[in-house]
Amino acid sequence: MKNTQDKLSAQPFAAAAYIKEIGRGKEGARDLSREDAYQLYAAMLDARVSDLQMGGILLAMRIKGESIEEIAGFLDAAEDRMQKLDAPTDREYAPIVIPSYNGARKRPNLTPLLAMLLAREGAPVLVHGLTQDPGRVSSAEIFAALNVDLAQSTEQAQQHLMLRNLAFVPISVLAPSMNTILLMRQVLGLRNSTHTLVKILQAFNQVALRLTSYTHPEYQIMLDRYFRELAPHDRGAVLLMRGTEGETVASTGRAQQIDSYHLGVCKTVQMTASQLIAEPESLPEWLDATSTAKWIVEVLEGSIPVPANIAQQVQHCLQLAKALKSG
Repeated sequence: MKNTQDKLSAQPFAAAAYIKEIGRGKEGARDLSREDAYQLYAAMLDARVSDLQMGGILLAMRIKGESIEEIAGFLDAAEDRMQKLDAPTDREYAPIVIPSYNGARKRPNLTPLLAMLLAREGAPVLVHGLTQDPGRVSSAEIFAALNVDLAQSTEQAQQHLMLRNLAFVPISVLAPSMNTILLMRQVLGLRNSTHTLVKILQAFNQVALRLTSYTHPEYQIMLDRYFRELAPHDRGAVLLMRGTEGETVASTGRAQQIDSYHLGVCKTVQMTASQLIAEPESLPEWLDATSTAKWIVEVLEGSIPVPANIAQQVQHCLQLAKALKSG
């Protein structure tokens, strides 16, 4: 039976009928059902569509925009194929998943600081993302400068969580086929649906707290509906916010609104700040990984205070992760 399934999964996928539905432009395209979206994205992940069809699908979805049913189907297919981790059982907190796919372009990338502050409080924290992104400073590069070695397998990531409550696993390890589609950006010049999906992956077999963010308002609307209406309740909770240059770490200037989603219920845990908080004068002068890592060490040592908005974000995360663990 297994050999038959393997043969079927290796057969080319009839993608033309799907492209016909989604490829009619912004006004004429039709959304896929959750099941059809699952079948299409599964075929993409299993390399059962041609390069030409892959490009057509990614561009069609970029123009049309993803529906919540499509996002749900895509995510179902992705999580069925990714390598999941087992959370440490002896911690006070449920694991916290932090995606990092944007890095620093104009402001310091402080996602590693957020992760290390949470880990220091005893929460197991998994960060996943790209190891490099041309023109940006990735969290992976900053972790390397902090002597936090990257996990080369999910087994090693679990060991890191047990030993230090913190692991960074590249998406190429966690979900290799998703990484392949992410890299299509270098060919097409545009982001695609997978850039949204990686930010909402739940990488654990147990319930977990996912931090996720959006950049454009239409994605906030779509993700809000997904987490309210379609997200499986047994996967844990989510904290959603507008990204800081796309990263899921609070801005050091004006605090973003943070909404929590659990069991289909949305609560605002932090309102947008009514006025800009003065930027800490002690922020890293340069954006490079070495300068940012040096500054993070000084914050962790207490020489520099934790930026107020990030300190608040840490407390929101710990409160919800603790509630998840206690059930």
